[in-house]
Amino acid sequence: MIKIGIIGGSGYTGGELIRLVLNHPGVELDFVYSTTRPGTKVSDTHQDLLGTLSLEFTDQINSEIDVLFLCLGHGNSAAFLSQHTFSSHTKIIDLSNDFRLKEHRNFAGREFVYGLPEINKTEIENASAIANPGCFATAIQLALLPLAKNNKLKDTVHVNATTGSTGAGVGLSPTSHFTWRNNNLSWYKPFTHQHLGEINETLSNSNSDILFLPQRGDFTRGIFATAYTTFDGSLEEAKELYTNTYKKCPFTHLSDKEVSLKQVINSNQCFLHLHKHGSLLLVTSVIDNLVKGASGQAIQNLNLMMGWEETLGLTLKASIF
Repeated sequence: MIKIGIIGGSGYTGGELIRLVLNHPGVELDFVYSTTRPGTKVSDTHQDLLGTLSLEFTDQINSEIDVLFLCLGHGNSAAFLSQHTFSSHTKIIDLSNDFRLKEHRNFAGREFVYGLPEINKTEIENASAIANPGCFATAIQLALLPLAKNNKLKDTVHVNATTGSTGAGVGLSPTSHFTWRNNNLSWYKPFTHQHLGEINETLSNSNSDILFLPQRGDFTRGIFATAYTTFDGSLEEAKELYTNTYKKCPFTHLSDKEVSLKQVINSNQCFLHLHKHGSLLLVTSVIDNLVKGASGQAIQNLNLMMGWEETLGLTLKASIF
């Protein structure tokens, strides 16, 4: 059993990570760090853990921890690591955007590897530090990666993706409040979303512009993303590209039938569907933003780093009904 420490465990991502860690056969939760809630029960914040976890939040860290997960707000992970030192054997998995871009991956003597297992599995297996991808970035990259790898992205890619309210974090804002979000739909950060940076680096062998319009959905969990662009082959040829790309990927699957969001909620799966209309190829990608888009993918990266089965602790059934 290896010991796990979590920094910033009071938010949605931290709560989901705690749930996954508690159900993982290879790890033991050593501490959950919080400067705002030390001495209070973790289950008082994450009430789904009542009767499962008696651990309290702490403002003390174990610098000899085996694996450290950072579930801090964007921009705070680098600050935290600048102020705290951990053993050279401690593996670090960061769920913020601090180390996702190439120019930021060398930090405090560590080289962070971009943690999208579908493209960087070998690098992840040999890494001591991981930059976990963003939720939108995960859904969109998995939708477009087979085309990019096979030099099939020739023209502009139009992406529309709708996320649940948990994507905005646990803190309330005017656009996450129930009375605003309920029975409502809106876009935000059109064509400028911060996840475009990591998406463009992954698809750097393509000259295509990605026009991304993110939307706030009237639901709590999940991302429903559609992307379309020109494709000069047949639908069968496109399916072959996707099948070959993901044939050894246990969580990314191509569906012949149309996909819906509830098929993946509470699971670490990404389901894809292809549709051809004239010269256009439409790719639909669905994930749970808190699992495959965050904490589940972090556990997937942990499994690869430790040399364990990639699916260990992640064989989760979706809540489809």
